Amino acid sequence: MPEFSFQALYIHIPFCVRRCAYCDFLTEAIDRSNPDTRLALDSYVDQLIIAIRRASRAGLLAEVRTIYMGGGTPTALGASRLVKLVYTLSLFVDLSQISEFTVEANPDSFSEELSRDLFALGVTRFSFGVQSFDDKVLARLGRIHTSEKARTAICAAQERVYNISIDLICGIPGQSLSSWEADVREAIAAGVPHVSVYPLTIEEGTTFARLIDEGHLTIPDEDFQADCMEYADKILSEAGFVRYEVASYAKPGYESQHNLAYWHGVSYLGLGRGAAGMFAQSMLSPVISAQTLPDFPEADIDISVARVRYTTALDGTYQIETLTQREACAEDIMLAMRCTEGISEAQVRKASELLPCLPVSLQHLQDEGLIIQQQDNAHETGVSEASRGCRYIPTKKGWLMGNELFGKLWELHVP
Repeated sequence: MPEFSFQALYIHIPFCVRRCAYCDFLTEAIDRSNPDTRLALDSYVDQLIIAIRRASRAGLLAEVRTIYMGGGTPTALGASRLVKLVYTLSLFVDLSQISEFTVEANPDSFSEELSRDLFALGVTRFSFGVQSFDDKVLARLGRIHTSEKARTAICAAQERVYNISIDLICGIPGQSLSSWEADVREAIAAGVPHVSVYPLTIEEGTTFARLIDEGHLTIPDEDFQADCMEYADKILSEAGFVRYEVASYAKPGYESQHNLAYWHGVSYLGLGRGAAGMFAQSMLSPVISAQTLPDFPEADIDISVARVRYTTALDGTYQIETLTQREACAEDIMLAMRCTEGISEAQVRKASELLPCLPVSLQHLQDEGLIIQQQDNAHETGVSEASRGCRYIPTKKGWLMGNELFGKLWELHVP
């Protein structure tokens, strides 16, 4: 067994039938009716299979506990290619040790047959980019599916899998609060145990950014987006969903384990063009020697760094970001505060060794109403008052002003 391990595996499928108006992800639109495109998709799947085999041979997959296949749109590969890829994973990863295996899906390219085949191979969770159940809103976003397609796809998935997530977007130009309320209520009525809600963001290079520059579209109203997020919180909470992360709600026991791995600073391996990964610097040499990441610029990385993050561009080159021990510590605190559980006093004491200003910063954030202190183990019976510590957790104001909260915690990395 190697001395290093990845506990999470992300596989990126950088293809979609059409880019949405708001999308800035590393993906490209494809036409599967084109013979050259079909050959390119076959080649891409074969490359991923080689990467999976190399990673397995090097022992990099031995400790993996969650798998997430995202994009882009994995189902855009076509059923046979996607099934082939998942079958390969079932050969090289011990799925009996996997707590969660998620596949993202577009409602337009999902079927009951695909649900059956993927479930049989070990997929335990589907995540649908529904975004809205309003056809006018979907058209504005540039989505290729209709609300009816979304309903059909969810029902098809539910024939085999209960653990299903729905993504919704709010603050879309022309969207009303009543339309947003209907979206959230329909997600609840669909009987899924996980819902993620995101305010629309305008990213450079997207169709929406161009339309705004040309004066054909207005910038999303932040006050309206905040109203939508608060309204979603109220409706979902009343329906038994618990907010466990800044944008995600789940029925108890159905929190996304893979996403929590990101917020808890777990090393994760990303495979495929457009994939992101993160690992400790000490893992660098084994990763490269296994050729899991071909042509990774190992020589360009200072051996004094504590953490390495990478993203693979569509042309196969790597974008590298390195973090010092101090930066990695600040990042861990910042990411932990994205979650409802926040950070414990023990975590604060340990982090303060590298970030001595952390206690003062937390006090300032409390004074600003962005976080509060809450007694740990408050709901556990048989726990003495003396043994109960304290946690720092975000308030509703902190959720809504996340950029300010997270930014102030990240600033702590500066000496």
